[in-house]
Amino acid sequence: MPSLIVGPVTISAVQADGVVNFGDTLVINPKSTSKGYSGSGGGNTGNFMQTVTFVSATNTLDTDAVDSNVAGNT
Repeated sequence: MPSLIVGPVTISAVQADGVVNFGDTLVINPKSTSKGYSGSGGGNTGNFMQTVTFVSATNTLDTDAVDSNVAGNT
C-alpha cells in the first residue's frame, strides 16, 4: 500500500548506511550495530534544539559480552 506524505520531510544528514523508507515494509533488519556514549542532551537532533544541563554523568560500564546479534541478517 503506498504511503501518503502530508507534511514536510527533512533529512539533515545521510550516513554510509542510511535508509529512508516510505510505504509498506514487512521487516527491516539491522545490517550492523554500534554502541556510543554521550552525556545529557548529547544525542539530541532537530532544527531548533535548546538544552540546559547542570550536571551530567555517563555510565560506560558494560558487563555483557554481546549486545546485538546481527549474524543472521543478510
